[in-house]
Amino acid sequence: MFGYQGRILHIDLSSRTSRVEEFGEEFARKFLGGNGFAVKTLWDAVKPETDPLSPENVICIAVGPFTDTAVPSASRACIGTKSPLTGLFFDSTFGGSWPISLKRTGYDALVLHGKADSLTYLSITEEGAGFRDASNLAGKWISETCDTVSESENGADVLAIGPAGENMVRFAAAAHTWRKSRDGIAGRGGMAAVLGSKNVKAIAVKGKAKTAVADAKGLRTYVNDTAADVRNGTAALNKYGTPILVNMINKMGALGTMNLQKEVFDNCEPISGESMLENFLDKDTTCLKCPVACGKDYKMKGGKWDGLKWKMPEYESIFSLGTMLGINDPGALLRGNQLCDELGMDTISAGVTLSLAYECFERGLLTESDTGHELAWGDPDTMLELIEDMAHRRGFGARLAEGGQRLAEEIGGDAPNLLYAAKGLELPAHSARALKGMSIGYATGTRGGSHHDTRPTLQYASEHDNTIADGKAEFAIKTQNYTAMGDSLTQCRFTSERGYGAMVNDKFAKLLNLVTGWDTTAEELEETGERICNLERAFQVREGVDRSRDMLPHRVMHEPIPDGPHKGMHCPPEELERMKDEYYELRGWDERGIPTEKTLTRLGLNNLASEGAPG
Repeated sequence: MFGYQGRILHIDLSSRTSRVEEFGEEFARKFLGGNGFAVKTLWDAVKPETDPLSPENVICIAVGPFTDTAVPSASRACIGTKSPLTGLFFDSTFGGSWPISLKRTGYDALVLHGKADSLTYLSITEEGAGFRDASNLAGKWISETCDTVSESENGADVLAIGPAGENMVRFAAAAHTWRKSRDGIAGRGGMAAVLGSKNVKAIAVKGKAKTAVADAKGLRTYVNDTAADVRNGTAALNKYGTPILVNMINKMGALGTMNLQKEVFDNCEPISGESMLENFLDKDTTCLKCPVACGKDYKMKGGKWDGLKWKMPEYESIFSLGTMLGINDPGALLRGNQLCDELGMDTISAGVTLSLAYECFERGLLTESDTGHELAWGDPDTMLELIEDMAHRRGFGARLAEGGQRLAEEIGGDAPNLLYAAKGLELPAHSARALKGMSIGYATGTRGGSHHDTRPTLQYASEHDNTIADGKAEFAIKTQNYTAMGDSLTQCRFTSERGYGAMVNDKFAKLLNLVTGWDTTAEELEETGERICNLERAFQVREGVDRSRDMLPHRVMHEPIPDGPHKGMHCPPEELERMKDEYYELRGWDERGIPTEKTLTRLGLNNLASEGAPG
């Protein structure tokens, strides 16, 4: 079978055994890989109401047909599990060299079941799974863990968790370090907390299995013919990385500031992409076989953080650890980014949870006796101390480690109205008030507060008015189908959106046909994305999600942006309900937001009803 190894490795951590599941073209064509394989695995293996941190939860790491081929920016893997942060299906992607190395072991996916009886790392080769004692790695930071395991496993690529994962911080992140890039992080949703609950410290992969391609010459020709489109479309990312968005979005009046009390940050120049590139660039970095090279390493010069060298904070991290906390110190942001990377935590959830705590402190809902600190906007030292406390669950950090929703519920009073989250997931840096497509997208997306379900890219570049709700339900659906497809093919979103198109089109079908020898069409790929989104929704419905959970933060619905170019913008409840009506009708869901039997049957998911999916 072209484009696939045709094998999934199931690993039972409790019994220290493994088995191989084989699949054929019908399964591959129906779910593609990555995201699709993960949600199908979770649907089949995880019973409703399973505790995400129990041995009964399952974690699936899958690559796709593009991985280890000439398709650019396709060294990506998708991790899927039931999230300890949201209690729902969740998936997160990461790059580097690890995904290609996984595929070269001869497997398209790893599925971890059960729980090891002590801290363990896995060694995956073409011969199967090996179980290694990891007691010497307890409490180690991620880069040291990756280096130690790689050396022990003859240069294998390593995915690891840090102290936050071991301590089951609900938004703990897994990361992979390698020689050409500081790290690739599966950041959101608590993937590392699930690995920590299973006593898995790291997963090493190494192999030489080739991926057969149906038309290797034709694929290389097509990739070369479209290379200029990729280069031109990603030129700004190549030069600046994602921080190029800081000034642009701040000028739009859509950059969340001080827990979204404002959406204009008064002095963001020191932490803008332009300023940091000019003052701190050390080198460009890239994932394996990626022509974009959007990563950067920075090195601080002068001041408190003189000599500090680490991976560039992404735009989302500048928002969450910077503007949302009133901080514009680039050295502190680099250090905060380093701590989150090494301790293994999602910067978005960490920073947005902190910003909730800061505003609660400002309003008197928390005091210094609660927090152990005076929480003041613009104070980077406290932010850095609390990041370490979160990872180790020390003091007030133990409450922060539960995430924003649980913290808000515990504080009580007006705190839940100050929370910037949807379906329990803290929102990222693309305004739910200024961009109506994100409003309906955050509310209905599988993951909730994620810009990797509904995409903001076309809204920033579009000529149509994004301040009105008309047509945004269809926009959200189309981009959600697109991201489900892309995360199943496992191609980087930057390359796909800016090089091949930000909606499903014939270019993706052509790439897939050249790899697999299929005769797929853009229409079939659109339906595949739709199928995956509906299977995700069925999982969420099985866990109790319905219309009532498709909601936005209180501030987004009830507090208009107070100043700046988008002054007055918000998404009032009645407008959200109208968009949801349109969205459900277009999706083929009932008025409760539940996929109908007719829709599931049309998508080849008609057997779900007998497996527990409401219909």
